[in-house]
Amino acid sequence: MRAFMAIELNSKLVDKIIEIQKTLTEANALVKFVEPENLHFTFKFLGDITPEKADDIINMAETKIESYKPFDIKIKGTGAFPSLGYIKVIWLGIEEPDEFSRMQEDFDQEFVKMGFKKERSYIPHLTIGRVKGVQNKELLVSMVTELEDVDIGTMNVDRLILKESDLTPVGPIYTDIKEIYL
Repeated sequence: MRAFMAIELNSKLVDKIIEIQKTLTEANALVKFVEPENLHFTFKFLGDITPEKADDIINMAETKIESYKPFDIKIKGTGAFPSLGYIKVIWLGIEEPDEFSRMQEDFDQEFVKMGFKKERSYIPHLTIGRVKGVQNKELLVSMVTELEDVDIGTMNVDRLILKESDLTPVGPIYTDIKEIYL
């Protein structure tokens, strides 16, 4: 199964993100926006794993997560990967992501011990769209820049979720495998 660890977006914030996506559609650029039900923070992409590996990941995470208490994050600002000059992914960021980043780095050490690739430079972000072509890219970049200080709101992080990702012609379908509470 193709899997990843995620932090689910608080449903109360989804409408604000949909509004940002609608604003960006005005650029008439070639962007595939993430469906509202698929919005999440990818904590760790795992790739193809066996059910046995999934069990190992769950066991590790249940033990590791005992060191953490729920915390709040503020979703604020837009950006692009790899850069605004070569925009492929449009994202929303986290203001002062210290606790999020510390937890991700801590878990990543355990994932490396399990044979997964170490994250090079993890930046906590919520992908809201993927750019599929060059049409009206300059206008899109301008609009993303105008939204660099947009404030989506605050949410509580109280769990990690191991998710399966089934890629289909109409887009990915995510299935929750296990919720692991802080």
